[in-house]
This record gives sequence, structure tokens and C-alpha cells, in this order.
Amino acid sequence: MFFSISIACANGAALSDNLLTLFIFYELLTITTYPLVTHKGDELSKKSGRTYLLILLGTSLCFFLPAISYVYFLSGSLDFIPSGLLMTTLGLDGISNLQLSILLILFIFGISKAAIMPFHSWLPAAMVAPTPVSALLHAVAVVKVGVFSIIKVVVYTFGIDLLFDLTIIDLFIVLCGFTIIASSIVAIKQDNLKKLLAYSTISQLSYVIIAILILTPSAIIAATLHLVAHAISKIILFFAAGAIYTSTGYTKISEMNGIGPKLKIVMIGFSIGALSLIGLPILGGFVSKWYIVESALDVNRWFIISVIIISTLLNIGYFIPIIYKVFFIASNSKKSLKKLPISINLAIFSCSILIILLFLFPNFFIEVMQNEF
Repeated sequence: MFFSISIACANGAALSDNLLTLFIFYELLTITTYPLVTHKGDELSKKSGRTYLLILLGTSLCFFLPAISYVYFLSGSLDFIPSGLLMTTLGLDGISNLQLSILLILFIFGISKAAIMPFHSWLPAAMVAPTPVSALLHAVAVVKVGVFSIIKVVVYTFGIDLLFDLTIIDLFIVLCGFTIIASSIVAIKQDNLKKLLAYSTISQLSYVIIAILILTPSAIIAATLHLVAHAISKIILFFAAGAIYTSTGYTKISEMNGIGPKLKIVMIGFSIGALSLIGLPILGGFVSKWYIVESALDVNRWFIISVIIISTLLNIGYFIPIIYKVFFIASNSKKSLKKLPISINLAIFSCSILIILLFLFPNFFIEVMQNEF
């Protein structure tokens, strides 16, 4: 029931027509996913649930809500407007750079579902949840509502022209770059597969935000495209992690030597999801990364390009060793593997086909985004 309500709240946030509606669905999503995070009911789950609530509710009430109130004070409205509410009502000279900077800080830190450091620790803590919930948190609902909310606020509340010359934008780009690199380095050190995927998610979310902060129409489309590519890729990875656990009981990467030939569809799917996030051609992640780099080149954002190159190398550093272990290192374990239901293999196979289709037919998504932005 809570799983279904959470998806409904994500749809409500996506379809919201003003900041108040967005805030209501944003908060409802936090509350309705809390029982899913604490599903096991043990002490670790309860502790992680408290961290989850404290950060997500705390930041939204302390930063997000005051930002919404300030927007209403300045403009007399909370509606999303295609050219930007503040740009339309106040114009370039109607609001100071200081006011804009304060508002942007409140919004970005208040929408902590986007997991920018230092408000990111709720996401690894939520890894105690069952694997289907992890997929919901990291791919479908929670984090996607975070980055999508930032897209809506930047485009429809501020207006990209209003923010273009703001100094605070450069500082946030540096912070996003730090988040991408730091979380990727932490991911390399992880032996627990779900925790590695959690830090990978933190990194990939900041890809979306750093693309948004380029503040050009093509960059907004690139950010949204990466949101889609990451969602599909990460669903595959979490489905695969759940299938591995269901079949073998393994949660640690060091235990997974040689399981690839025994779980062919699962591990081929895992490899496709991982290679998509690395940005290999023929997979959707390549297309979205390409558009981000292209948008950064258009405005000479060399720092962003450098971050993406370094991050891609780090992605290789923590995904390729897993693929190598499962396919090319022999297992010493005599443990028999539990046969997986066909539905699990079908889900992984379907999502793997979808991420390939995103590479082959990206224009379908791009045309939808062009109509919006």
C-alpha cells in the first residue's frame, strides 16, 4: 500500500502546477516511504529511518518551506510559469543578486532528496530497506522527485535568464563537482553492493544538477535526459542486486566470484546497467552524458567537463571490477544457487532492452522535453 502511495506522490510532484502543491507531495513522499525504509523493524532499520526523516523533513521545513514563503512574499504567487515566475513578475532589475542567491541556497539545500553534500547521508542509511524499496528510493520516486523539483524550480520559478550571471551558480557547480567525485571515491571502497550503488546514486544525481546549473535550454534537456537514463540504469542494477541476494544470499562483492555464468540474464543485465552509467555507446547513459558535455562546451564550462571525465574513470573503477569478478574469476564456493522466478529475469531483461532503446531513439524523449522547456 505504501509503495503504491509513494508512486502516486511522485506523480503528484511531477504534475504539480505550483510550489505549494509540489511541497505537499514532496512531504507526503517522505512520510509514505518511511515505513518502507523501516520495513524490517530491527534496530538498524529504525535508526536509519530516523536519519531518513530527520534529514528529509528537517531540510524541507527549515529551507524549502521558507523559500516558498519568500517567493510568495516577493511575487504574490506560487504558480509555475514557463518563462519563470520571478523573471515574469519582477524582471532582471526587480530582485537583487543577494535575494536570488539566498533563495537558490534555500531551494537547493531544502530539496535534499537530490542528495547534494552535506545533506546526502539519508541515502546510504536507507540501504537497510528491501531491494524493491531501494529501487523505488534510488531510481523511481524519491531521488527523482528531488532532482526533478530542482529542475521545476530553476525553470518555472526563477527562469534560467534570471540566474545566468549569478556568482552563487559557480559555487554550486563546484559543490556538485565535489559531490560527484567524493561519492565516486567512496563507492570504490565499498564491498557491500547496495551501498556501492547508493554512493553511485549520489554521484549521478549531481550530474543532473550540474547540468541544470549550466542554465541553457539544451542543458535543461540534457539534465532531464540523464534523469531518465539514470532511472532505467539504476533500476536494472537494483533488480540485479536483489536477484543476486534472492539466488545466493550474497550481499558483498567479494563473495560474488564466478556467479555470472550461473546467473546469466541477471549479470548481463547488471553489466548493461553499469556500462550505461559509465557512458558506453549503444546505451542510454552515453546519450545523456554526451548532451551534458555538449551543453557545457557551448558555454565553456571546462570544470564540468573535467568532473565528468574524472567521474567516468571512477565509474569504471568501481563497476568493471565487479563485472570481471562475476564472469572471469572462478568461485571456490560449493553453495547451490536458488532458481529465480522467470518474472525476475523478465524484469531485468525488459529494462535492459529499454536502456538500449533510449540510445537508439533518444529523439522521442528530447521532443517531449523541448515542448516543456
